[in-house]
Amino acid sequence: MTLLITVFAACVTTVLWYKKAPDDSMRLGFLCLMYWGASLMWMCDAIFEYKEMGAEFFTPEVSDMINDGFLGLSVVALGMIIWLAYLIIKDPKGIVKKMLTR
Repeated sequence: MTLLITVFAACVTTVLWYKKAPDDSMRLGFLCLMYWGASLMWMCDAIFEYKEMGAEFFTPEVSDMINDGFLGLSVVALGMIIWLAYLIIKDPKGIVKKMLTR
């Protein structure tokens, strides 16, 4: 589930980034790379877990799927928080600077 959720988030942000590619004022490329990195990490984890478990890998317990789902959503949420902090620090549109100088 973690791999599925992060790949879905990476695909959605890639499409949004590509749509806004000439004007990257929201720095979606940064978010996109974070999600693709997380997807690659979960892919490596899935490969090693498959090597360890064999065919049992494809029949997980319901509780394991729920835990993996929550972990995947947590990773996506943490990526969004890091991206928002990056946006506030970089302030590409100058909004924070305007608010602080008022």
